[in-house]
Amino acid sequence: MSAARIFDLSGKVALVTGASSGLGARFAEVLAENGAAVVLVARRAERLDALQAAIEQAGGKAIAVEADVRDRAAMGRAFDAAEKNFGTVTILVNNAGVAHAGRAVELSEEEWRRILSTNLDAVFFCAQEAARRMLAAKTGGAIVNIASVLGLGVDKGVIAYATAKAGVIQMTKALALELAFKGIRVNAIAPGWIVTEMNRDFLSGERGAKLKREIPIGRFGEARDLDGPLLLLASDAGRYVTGATIVADGGQVVALRA
Repeated sequence: MSAARIFDLSGKVALVTGASSGLGARFAEVLAENGAAVVLVARRAERLDALQAAIEQAGGKAIAVEADVRDRAAMGRAFDAAEKNFGTVTILVNNAGVAHAGRAVELSEEEWRRILSTNLDAVFFCAQEAARRMLAAKTGGAIVNIASVLGLGVDKGVIAYATAKAGVIQMTKALALELAFKGIRVNAIAPGWIVTEMNRDFLSGERGAKLKREIPIGRFGEARDLDGPLLLLASDAGRYVTGATIVADGGQVVALRA
């Protein structure tokens, strides 16, 4: 079978959270380029509209839905919009997330809840909503959760983020176990340091230079470095893969364990 055919997503409907910028925007573009109709979900409507226009100009299909992933009613409406325009969502990319920095002893309850509610709670409830609809429609499908290498190993100052991402990895396994028999695959991608609009300035400084030296491959990742893992897990190329977490970090975790 040709690579073009095995990774083809024609007829699939994908919903991507956090699609207004960074990795989410890249994921949406890649899914659309490979044939999926894409539902773009995020809080920044103007960014979503621009991305929708770019996808359509390139010959793809997309709609934009303004929603906060922590608002379950709003996310329900996003899935409704997907079904109205394209059909049942058969690919969910749980990408939306927020970061923080600071000592654990100084972390407020409000900040802890902000990180956990976005990076863990919302991931579960979006996956639950997608799975319920896939089961009702008997379509099967693929859920791809975006975790992090910080879910596998920790650093100082990111306790809430690391805790949430570790939870995402365990959640992925548990959901995969429960849903496999219904044809729904659940996997995760755990990126290392990927340069995005959000972290570009930070990674270009002295701290960034130190971090780069800890990566065996010798560079930070680019958004395109996740294209392959995403397409593998979303397409029939990964039809026998479920409960897995693909680490894409330039060898960073391996180096930490050595």
